[in-house]
Amino acid sequence: MPIQDPTWTFFIVLSVILFAPMLMHRLRIPSIVGMIIAGVLIGKYGFNILERDDSFKLFGKVGVYYIMFLASLEMNMQDVKSIQKQYLTLGLLSFLFPVLLGFTANYYIMGYGIMAAVLMAAMYASHTLISYPIVMRYGIARRKSVSIATGGTIVADVLTLLVLAGVTGMLDEDASNLHMLYLALKVMVVGATILFIFPRVGQWVFRRYDEVVVQYIFVLSMVFLGAGLMEIAGIEGILGAFLVGIALNRLIPPSSPLMSHIEFIGNSIFIPYFLIGVGMMINIQTFMDYRQTLPLAAIMIIVATMGKWLAAFATQKAFHLSRNDRKLMFGLTSSRAAATLAVVLAGYELKVVDDTVLNATMLLILFTCIISSFATEHTARDIALNEKDTIEEVGDKDQILVALSNPETVQPLMNAALMLRSKRDGTQISAVAVVLENDSARRTQTAKQLEQAKKIAAAANVGINTYNRWAVNITTGIYHTMMEIGSSELLIGLHQKTRLSDSFFGKFTSDILASVQQQVVVFRPIVPLNTMRRIHLLVPKRAEFERGFQHWLNRVAGLAEQLSCTVEAYATPPTIKAMEDYCAKHKLRIVLETHDYNTWNDLSPIVHRTRPDHLFIVVMARFASLSYHKYMERIPDQVERYFSTRNLIIIFPDQFAGDTTTSTIRSGVPINVR
Repeated sequence: MPIQDPTWTFFIVLSVILFAPMLMHRLRIPSIVGMIIAGVLIGKYGFNILERDDSFKLFGKVGVYYIMFLASLEMNMQDVKSIQKQYLTLGLLSFLFPVLLGFTANYYIMGYGIMAAVLMAAMYASHTLISYPIVMRYGIARRKSVSIATGGTIVADVLTLLVLAGVTGMLDEDASNLHMLYLALKVMVVGATILFIFPRVGQWVFRRYDEVVVQYIFVLSMVFLGAGLMEIAGIEGILGAFLVGIALNRLIPPSSPLMSHIEFIGNSIFIPYFLIGVGMMINIQTFMDYRQTLPLAAIMIIVATMGKWLAAFATQKAFHLSRNDRKLMFGLTSSRAAATLAVVLAGYELKVVDDTVLNATMLLILFTCIISSFATEHTARDIALNEKDTIEEVGDKDQILVALSNPETVQPLMNAALMLRSKRDGTQISAVAVVLENDSARRTQTAKQLEQAKKIAAAANVGINTYNRWAVNITTGIYHTMMEIGSSELLIGLHQKTRLSDSFFGKFTSDILASVQQQVVVFRPIVPLNTMRRIHLLVPKRAEFERGFQHWLNRVAGLAEQLSCTVEAYATPPTIKAMEDYCAKHKLRIVLETHDYNTWNDLSPIVHRTRPDHLFIVVMARFASLSYHKYMERIPDQVERYFSTRNLIIIFPDQFAGDTTTSTIRSGVPINVR
């Protein structure tokens, strides 16, 4: 008898999740394959250790929703707009090729009826992103070809599920002739509800509750609500889970602690549970059926795999992608699971297909998952090892130092540092809190702030160094810390005015700017940074000739990618062209909407274009630098007047970019003078 006690059931499943990847790593087999094989062994068709009870059905459904949700959540929405043709092409071809090949094989070779042939062909067309955790593990989930495969998945699966709904409607005597039209209308209404209402609800929740646990429960609730609404509409919930990921994409930056929690829980519990459950449904005894099941399964595997390979190959050639991109698209789209199971089980209940087709489909799922895992693992490793990051960084050492003083700004400053953080390996975030002389009470308070900063960084799986420093002057303490650790950038909060006589920046910021030559970023958080939907960037004339130009532009591009939002840049035409050329040359993932702007004396035209969920970034200049102008003296007053209710970042670019040179201009070309 299989074990039925919940305690031992959960222990065995956790043991499989723990030891299967270890064993597979020694055998150089993808861990995903190990989960499925382990499910075969412990299921009723193996050693009958566990029964596939309701817990596997529940966690299995959560797992497949999680895969689709993560896939859309990891997509760069700015890239999606630019690759619509690519993913629509891949989705249509990955549906048409398997359907055409499958129907031909089913009807003419295997002799099935029209309904059975169409339904089985639809099984070949669908696919599930089983191997998606592999690309996440190798850090290439935001690669263009991965986004194409993800978008193509939902196109192919929607078409497959529509075919299933059509066949079901034709076989249902009570269904009307307008069955498909009603289905399409319901799906569109639910889809519009998810895409337009869910983001607004999410923005409201994230602005009022900053606890990661509350945010995670909210996100998971939205995933199941979206999936449930889609099932009520008459189609599989995986479409709803995918759309929820798109809807919440902008609110959950890749580097945020919330994203780290979502990935951790999904990859450690829900997705492995789903894979083990898939393995438990596979009947290994069908391997002995040489007359019916094995020949049918062989034809199904060949047709299904060939159809997906042809789709990836045609997409690669049509859009001039690399061979690795083709192999990655094929690997991600060649596995079957959720949608295929839905189709075959529906056909089995309608008596369109028999036990032989059901058993052959289980083998199809097993072998396509193995093929997908090996193809994706091999290609992802090759990309990670051999293809270098094209984004260049400035300086020999890239390290952000966060200056902490106010307990209320620790979390927004750390979240900003995580989003500004460079992607380059080895980049560090450090935090410093300065205690004046022997103030023991203040030292205890700053120690708590630094501990909170550590927890925030750890939640995002980012290492951080903290410094609780004694000094006779705050500016001196921060300056010496920057020099000692070789920091390339300082992030501070904006001074809060307590008296009418206080200046906009305050004495501390002014002293820092006079002492520090590295880039200084001043941040004023009004609402959580992850709720921003657009960035407005004001750049001074001749900013492209400053040594810190590429440094701050890389930072803004990285922030825009994290937030998946467009950047509206206001600058002179030469500066705009320099920004566009640099972004194109270094392939920065940023969508720029440029405006020819020369009226720094009056910022009112910009304020009319901003909303409460927009971020305003001003690039300033140090006194006597190349891009400095006397109109900058009026910027603080204008910012205070027009943008008092907006999130604000003021960037003072570094002056020497790691060396002791200064810059001047001769015939429009910057030259260095020591």
